[in-house]
Amino acid sequence: MKIFGFAGWSGSGKTTLIEKLIPRLVARGLRVSLIKHAHHTFDVDQPGKDSYRHRQAGASEILVTSSRRWVLMHELRGAHEPSFEEQIQRLSPCDLLLVEGFKFAPIPKLEVWRAETGEGLLHPNDSHIVAVASDAKVETKLPLLDLNDHAAIETFMVRHLGLA
Repeated sequence: MKIFGFAGWSGSGKTTLIEKLIPRLVARGLRVSLIKHAHHTFDVDQPGKDSYRHRQAGASEILVTSSRRWVLMHELRGAHEPSFEEQIQRLSPCDLLLVEGFKFAPIPKLEVWRAETGEGLLHPNDSHIVAVASDAKVETKLPLLDLNDHAAIETFMVRHLGLA
């Protein structure tokens, strides 16, 4: 399994870019999965649903399944958050794992940068960033990709990972 990450400040366009890249990568015949790290409390469940009620009652894990999809929810209930490596082991095999978040993971990453965020560049302090995608001119020694040229970003990724 090849792994490629996306790093950038909130509002830089990481999610939108990944959303554009996934269909392109799938069209190449790749089985693509994604890990997204949320820095805040989130819930994929809905109040009132049976699974929500069971979780609120104290169940540690709830697996909800149907003919179309399944999801496993695991409550940490005070336990430590699993490491990036532990999370990867929970995934089914795939050709390419895309990662949004996990800024400090030692994986190749594309920095997504927009001046409008008002934040500085990450790559000067992260040796795992292998290229920058932006809609502005950026002073960098790394490859600079047009944030809106999804074909070029896709090509860079698959070549960098040896998937081409």
